[in-house]
Amino acid sequence: MAATTDTDHQEHTDASGRPPSAARRRRGRGIALVVSVLGELLITAGLVLGLFVVYSLWWTNVVADRAAGKQADKVRDDWAEDRVGQDGPGALDTKAGIGFLHVPAMGKGDVLVEKGTSMKILNDGVAGYYTDPVKSALPTSGKEGNFALAAHRDGHGAKFHNIDKIEKGDPIVFETKDTWYVYKVYGILPETSKYNVKVLGAVPEESGKTKPGHYITLTTCTPVYTSRYRYVVWGELVRTEKVDGDRTPPEELR
Repeated sequence: MAATTDTDHQEHTDASGRPPSAARRRRGRGIALVVSVLGELLITAGLVLGLFVVYSLWWTNVVADRAAGKQADKVRDDWAEDRVGQDGPGALDTKAGIGFLHVPAMGKGDVLVEKGTSMKILNDGVAGYYTDPVKSALPTSGKEGNFALAAHRDGHGAKFHNIDKIEKGDPIVFETKDTWYVYKVYGILPETSKYNVKVLGAVPEESGKTKPGHYITLTTCTPVYTSRYRYVVWGELVRTEKVDGDRTPPEELR
């Protein structure tokens, strides 16, 4: 028979020198099982969260860009065929896009502008003009007022993601079938309450203006990936240009 060593004796006794009971062994195995299950649940939760982030920040952009591109093509085709609808390209009750927003500071490309700022509208990767709680004054009407717009900053196209890149003096151009409306940024409010509707006023006094004019306002959520506050940019119309046969953009977009 082999001799029993001190090591063998220690492996089969507890701190008090007594062999561990079956209950202690079962309890140890139970704790190990709980820890193992908990770890697996945490890993699964992490994977689900990761997939949700991918969906929110990537896939919704893909889907929204497809929807916006399809609608934008339709609008430009209608313009080319001189089909602008019974109410014209700037009527308040139009259901199609009324034009395209160009903001060089936010990147190349254009943003289709449609009626309304509901999630159903904005989730299609477009900008929408306010009809509630205030009614935007559309540039095509020729009347003084505030052309107030909103778009997502993250997910669903994220058309205003780089709004913080805009600086005072930068151009904002709105393109319709017949006219380019060129605005110049004069005011920026990096953070305000999402309930502050005064920024959308016909005369946006919070921007420093006190008299009626032809204004444009861009709004979106801030900070990025939250909807706690609103980021606001104001511009004022400096001139208009008629669209020529080649749709040559104004110098601010060249």
